[in-house]
Amino acid sequence: MKKPILIINFKAYDNAFGKKGIDIAKKIEKISIEYSTEVTLSVPATMISTLSQEVSLPIYAQHIDDVDLGAHTGAITAEMIKEAGAKGSLLNHSEKRIRLDQIHNALTKMKKLGLESVVCIDRYELVNPIGLLQPDSILIEPPELIGSGISVSKAKPEVITKAVDEIKKTPSVYLIAGAGISNGDDVYTAIKLGSAGIGVASAVMKAKEPEKVVEEFIKGALRAIENG
Repeated sequence: MKKPILIINFKAYDNAFGKKGIDIAKKIEKISIEYSTEVTLSVPATMISTLSQEVSLPIYAQHIDDVDLGAHTGAITAEMIKEAGAKGSLLNHSEKRIRLDQIHNALTKMKKLGLESVVCIDRYELVNPIGLLQPDSILIEPPELIGSGISVSKAKPEVITKAVDEIKKTPSVYLIAGAGISNGDDVYTAIKLGSAGIGVASAVMKAKEPEKVVEEFIKGALRAIENG
């Protein structure tokens, strides 16, 4: 993963799949290339193969199951997403919670396959316990701010600063901030508070001009890095 980390979760919006999904991915790719800043797209499982071929951006799954290959109807395994072209996956998103043992098992499988991992949590007290499992990144998102348009970096900056203190105990793991991030200033503040990047969904997926929102996010991230 490359800093600044920018992850856009397509979720299951009406523009997350099919031609609309391809169009928005290509618009984001254009901005990513223009600013030489990597943007990761976390997409529905049905779009992993398509978008892995359509754009040069890293493509993530939104979830994997911690099961082995075999009789598990409906399961999405680490092997499946890798074969489809994914570089990694989110785990334990607030809309797809899994148990701690399932997180551990999924991370173990992903590491063996060389897949990147982002584990989502809802409070800073979980940073160290999850960090000890050695995911690539931890995405902290207070659930009450998700999709609210009220940024965690402004409404609850202490969530980020306390999480930053906790992530220092597992220095090989990146901390990402999410929930309510809506503009470049939100991104700038989140990174200045110590996060390695941000995770967003609705601010991009619901925008009339998503590429302009992504451009603003990138500018905010680069400005924060330039200002140390």
